[in-house]
Amino acid sequence: MESERPKVDRKLRFSIPAQTIHKQAPHERVCNWNEVTLGFADDAAAMKEAERCIQCPAAPCMKACPIGNDIPGAFWELEHGNFLEAANIFRLTSTMPEVCGRICPQERLCEGSCVVGNQKRVPPTPPVHIGRLEAFVADRQRTTTGFPKPVLAAATGRSVAVVGSGPAGVTVAEELAKAGHRVIVYEAWPKPGGILLYGIPNFKLAKSITEGKIRFLEELGVEFVCNTRVGTDITLDQLRAQYDVVFLGHGASIGASASIPGEDLQGVYWATDYLARGNVPTFELPEHQRKPVPPGANVVIIGGGDTSMDCVRTAVRLAIQAGRSTTVTCAYRRTEAEMPGREEERRHAKDEGVQFTFLTAPTRFVGDASGHITAVECIRMELGEPDGSGRRRPVEVPGSTHQIPADTVVLAIGYWTDEDLAEGAHLQHKSGRLIVDEATGATNLPGVFAGGDDVRGADLVVTAIAEAKRAAAAMCAYLSGVPAEAEG
Repeated sequence: MESERPKVDRKLRFSIPAQTIHKQAPHERVCNWNEVTLGFADDAAAMKEAERCIQCPAAPCMKACPIGNDIPGAFWELEHGNFLEAANIFRLTSTMPEVCGRICPQERLCEGSCVVGNQKRVPPTPPVHIGRLEAFVADRQRTTTGFPKPVLAAATGRSVAVVGSGPAGVTVAEELAKAGHRVIVYEAWPKPGGILLYGIPNFKLAKSITEGKIRFLEELGVEFVCNTRVGTDITLDQLRAQYDVVFLGHGASIGASASIPGEDLQGVYWATDYLARGNVPTFELPEHQRKPVPPGANVVIIGGGDTSMDCVRTAVRLAIQAGRSTTVTCAYRRTEAEMPGREEERRHAKDEGVQFTFLTAPTRFVGDASGHITAVECIRMELGEPDGSGRRRPVEVPGSTHQIPADTVVLAIGYWTDEDLAEGAHLQHKSGRLIVDEATGATNLPGVFAGGDDVRGADLVVTAIAEAKRAAAAMCAYLSGVPAEAEG
């Protein structure tokens, strides 16, 4: 805690310049799939950046973090060169600091609340690079001593089924395994990792990080059953009969439809399919997805979130990898100011040559005689009154219809939860989003808990972790009251 640490000269710390976060140059990174962000120049730079933290008693950065990371405490250790101690502080609250440090929207969370980042100062001071420091210490620990091995509780004889191996499922699996329960994770994809492995490109999150986490869980005794979709290959009722408790962390994986003519044309993809086929080795994909995505000469991505940025940047790399020129366009129906994704990701895309057309909405996908996409028919928009999200509603401009040439189109307009699974299992839900007790994650079915995107809708990794940790605690409490004869 702050009271246990010496007082610091906060005025002096305000004068410490922000340290540079190094990245691959755009002309270099588009030729590979490696992570764009390289991090700090050396240990001294990371320590100096941590020293910019003024150790404020209120710690608004902690309050803005959905899992309550002790950021000042970790940075105190880091600035004194205690990298592993800093990593362990993050791991007290986070199951995946090496992931969150890379892909959390820190500008809206911890860094957005950082007192150091005062834009009213002259000149303005940037916030502490909290995310990159979190990733720095987590990586140092992971690559030197490995994930810290917890002391496992004695085996309880209780069994747990976890559906999905994304952030929520991985978190519950770790927490329940540490508590001494047998944990079996069911994953629809051929390899465990869920959205972290199949939905996030290598240039943002190296596959080795997720794979290392899965190996760590296996060392804890967690078992993975892949190529198994709950609701199709096995029912929730079967899991309930076989296990003492079930956690549903299957996320929101169904690509939203634009509901416009031509969606079924060849060359039109949903974002998850496009990203998986573009970023994951063929042998790690389901058989029906093993045909590589062809590099397009004119690629149009519809949408304005982080997933759309993943798609446009993937399209650029696929074309360069194939040795062909391409025009990659992101079409969004509002202005850039209303885009929901990270500004950093848009900047990366622009630097990599992606074109943006704002206030543009698709009305029809145009195909040739063979049924392949040739163009996106669009209409210009203007912003009207705010809608339910608080953003100004896009309104069509009469007579502004036009076409954008396209041989590849990717729909990155959001994700839905699996309504069929919820209906078939008699789970209370709203359009597929499971209705749970907010404090425990308990569903309407006894012994069935849920958390993450299948409850909230498509959201952040860190919010999935937060909900999963609450559910894991409630599941442990539930299991403590399960009679012995109920063992699976």
